[in-house]
Amino acid sequence: MLKQISLGASLLMLLVGCQSTPEAAPPFELIGTWQIEEAAGKPLIDYSPAQLTFAADNKFSGNNSCNNIFGDYVHEDSVLRLSPAGSTKKACVDALMQQEQRIMQVLTRISRLRFTQGKLILLDERGHKQLVLSRR
Repeated sequence: MLKQISLGASLLMLLVGCQSTPEAAPPFELIGTWQIEEAAGKPLIDYSPAQLTFAADNKFSGNNSCNNIFGDYVHEDSVLRLSPAGSTKKACVDALMQQEQRIMQVLTRISRLRFTQGKLILLDERGHKQLVLSRR
């Protein structure tokens, strides 16, 4: 009986030693280009060029569906604040112009971010989703 208990304990220790630990999620990296998928709760028009690029020097640039945009940002932990500085002024079809206005309105509301399932979620002060982006 003692042999069986000893053998069982040895097997249990062997199995515990062979367990693999789950790999940690890769660290979140804001720097890079993100495709805007949703703005103010509405999906973007298919094939829209809307995107944001975050650079290491705390500058952002991108496209708001029709025009190019640029500005500064502050990012620390879950805080993200965008300060749009300007954009180009070309005209596009009405649907893209409306979408552009929606994106420009939410940019100034953003105060926090969350990274979930490969998506970058930009939130306002109350935690409401303003933009959903995916890595490009």
